[in-house]
Amino acid sequence: MGNPLGEFLRARRHLTTFEQVGLPHIDGRRRTPGLRRDEVAVLAGLSIDYYTRLEQGRERHPSAQVLNALAQVLQLGPEATEYLHELAHPRACKRGPIDQVNPTVAQLGKDLDHLVVFTTDRRMDVPYRNPLAAALHGWLKHSDNMIRMHFLDPAAREFYLDWEREARFRVAHVRAATGVAYGDRQLLALVDELSAGSEDFRRIWDRHDVRVRTNESIRYRHPEAGEMTLLYETFAINSTPGQNLVIGRAQPGSPSEHALCRLRALAAARG
Repeated sequence: MGNPLGEFLRARRHLTTFEQVGLPHIDGRRRTPGLRRDEVAVLAGLSIDYYTRLEQGRERHPSAQVLNALAQVLQLGPEATEYLHELAHPRACKRGPIDQVNPTVAQLGKDLDHLVVFTTDRRMDVPYRNPLAAALHGWLKHSDNMIRMHFLDPAAREFYLDWEREARFRVAHVRAATGVAYGDRQLLALVDELSAGSEDFRRIWDRHDVRVRTNESIRYRHPEAGEMTLLYETFAINSTPGQNLVIGRAQPGSPSEHALCRLRALAAARG
């Protein structure tokens, strides 16, 4: 992984504007976007030399006070701040059977056959999906992994009406997972695979955005059921750490609900 702490600090520094930190705009061209190292150092109450060593990987054990000061300067949210602490003080990856499906969760998916139900893990693999979820996106290539499907199947660009927005969410999720699951070789191999296969993935990955989605709406254009907007909630599965339960529904009485009904009929016809 090289110097993940320094890479993260540098990327977020480049994305932080003068206006965000209350500095006056300086006329003239600058060699780097966003803030300079010396500006971040002064705003965080650090010496320029110390901050430079952090970015260069020559200082790898900053205190929590230093990290919190940097998080404030770089306008990091709670998830990105937690990720920053993980990079500075990584913990061994807790390996577990995240590819296995709890039978209770699978039964829940069957019981909620009128809803889109599937599970994901930190690598965005899909260990389980009910028939309605399979009808929704199971026809796409690489559908056993949501982020691989998103970037490596060209059809996904037509399927997701807000492809760029969804892409950023998914990359931010995987970025967060690389901090929590430090040392997960399969996760790192996935990042390498996507980096080699997708210029868009590389572009978004280099932003170092960090966000874990819990609830959101997603707009689709399904080739058979038509356009629909589904509202999602994501829940951690405590019995299988690292795995989440995702449930999607349509707004009652909306055109999306009618489209979901068509999708349900397709799922039933396919058995």
